[in-house]
Amino acid sequence: MRIWTAAAVLAAAIAVVPGYSYSQTKDSPKTGTEVDNTRTNKADRSNTGQTPQGQSGTEADRKLAAAVRKAIVGDKSLSSYAHNVKVVTHDGVVTLRGPVRSEDEKSKVAQLAQKVSGVSKVDNQLLVKSGKKILKG
Repeated sequence: MRIWTAAAVLAAAIAVVPGYSYSQTKDSPKTGTEVDNTRTNKADRSNTGQTPQGQSGTEADRKLAAAVRKAIVGDKSLSSYAHNVKVVTHDGVVTLRGPVRSEDEKSKVAQLAQKVSGVSKVDNQLLVKSGKKILKG
């Protein structure tokens, strides 16, 4: 009986929350400050390279990706762009994707990844962001 009472209270609370709608989808018009994170990144639209969906589920690759991410984020000389690059691992191969601020930063991120124990190869697909444009490099 308690479960049904709790479920009823929860359903009533959801029903009265202002602005909440089950009918709102990613295609619904947005208002105010709502954020729509459903679009694919421009650089990933061609789907020619490794994307986060290609991340291996093996424990070894998950640990390797975490170690590479830790090495990158641990370098405080890098920009927030570099700290947020995509790191995808598969059978010891690390793919780096996303924008960075400079060619030097692009090289440094790849070097940090290569130094991590267990990395057999680094596929550096980082793009240099210059002003408002991303330069392919």
